[in-house]
Amino acid sequence: MAQLFGDAVVEKDSFNAGLLEFIAGSPTPFHAVQRMAAILAANGFTALEEGEAWELRRGGRYYVTRNSSSIIAFNLPDSTVDVIARGVRLAGAHTDSPCLRIKPQPDMRKNNYVQLGVEVYGGALLNPWFDRDLSIAGRVDYIDDQRSLGSCLIDIGKAVAVIPSLAIHLDREANQSKSVNAQKELPPLLSISGVRDGAFDDFLLSWIREHAGVTNAARVLSHELSLYDTQAPALIGLHDEFISSARLDNLLSCYLSLQALLAGDDTSFNMVVCSDHEEVGSSSASGAQGPFLRSVLERIVGCVSTRVEKRAEDFERLIRSATLVSIDNAHGVHPNYMEKHDSNHGPILNQGPVVKINANQRYASNSTSVARFKALCAKVEVPVQAFVVRSDMACGSTIGPITAAGIGIETVDVGVPTFAMHSIRELAGSDDAHSLYRVMTAFFSAE
Repeated sequence: MAQLFGDAVVEKDSFNAGLLEFIAGSPTPFHAVQRMAAILAANGFTALEEGEAWELRRGGRYYVTRNSSSIIAFNLPDSTVDVIARGVRLAGAHTDSPCLRIKPQPDMRKNNYVQLGVEVYGGALLNPWFDRDLSIAGRVDYIDDQRSLGSCLIDIGKAVAVIPSLAIHLDREANQSKSVNAQKELPPLLSISGVRDGAFDDFLLSWIREHAGVTNAARVLSHELSLYDTQAPALIGLHDEFISSARLDNLLSCYLSLQALLAGDDTSFNMVVCSDHEEVGSSSASGAQGPFLRSVLERIVGCVSTRVEKRAEDFERLIRSATLVSIDNAHGVHPNYMEKHDSNHGPILNQGPVVKINANQRYASNSTSVARFKALCAKVEVPVQAFVVRSDMACGSTIGPITAAGIGIETVDVGVPTFAMHSIRELAGSDDAHSLYRVMTAFFSAE
């Protein structure tokens, strides 16, 4: 999957193969960030630690993570470029997806069955979670036999849980209306009670000792774990027209942004920021509403600005010359539900990226940022579409307005059209991610 920085644009088949591999290996934001960090390190980017002093060199490439679930990567042009005057080109996405999170004390025993208590994370479509082969992944924190705290990522990989539907014979109205009680109906089956019974934390402890190499782990203290569908991402359709996968919202955008950064021109000041917690409002230390991006930008200005007493002013000058492309999936027109779209603003799969616009600023696009994005699309001969929600429906949002309001950066909200957004398995066109990747590569290249 690694691609050398500054290489030519990757052709579509290779790009899509890398995308599917990336999503398959990223069942949680922690795993997504771990994989992005590995790709960056393989392409000459140096890891920075937030708690240490930074000495950034011109021409350098860097990345920094927060909470192991958000990541910012950037390159600094060489000393001949006025970084402050030219500004920074940013691509923003998010690492999280709606899912079922395992509760801190999840153990349940009912009628001889072992189940797990779960909580809905984000605005998930719940019905598609039934009758799926589910596994478990995330982060586990523990204490070892020397009383030191430790943390590790886990991905069980195999299917270990399922949420069985109630048979139609016992719910004759299921096909007429099916609401889901998250507390009552979503706890998955894990096992049957018997002689091998133990607490879920005991299972986790055994797993990390055997599979994560933490042989001295003494006790599990806490965890952030999610259920995920074990069905692999795939190209489907009579002619492979579609990408079918979990977590297309928004790992697709994370991947294409990262690959565009690698393919871009290192004479520009380019940055990719992929934040956690967008699906629950972004209000966290590692979310877009938190201080992560501003902190990184301020530290960069502190390293490159030659006017020590004017660094606050130079920060504002940098922002005034900056542009953010906020990338998050858009709603394609579903052929069975065409009435859900404004008839003049209905994106079609495989007909190009979508500019998202909302008069009430649920998206941060304005006429100037839209025009600049459309000009980029024209430059690389990629068609572009527009999405505006119906006037009688509520509009979703993205990290775009949050970042624009928090930092003051000019922003355009874009994305690829998809079906089944927030389902356990979503659908996108197999042309669109690559098309937007080409646009973002041009965005990251010097004019």
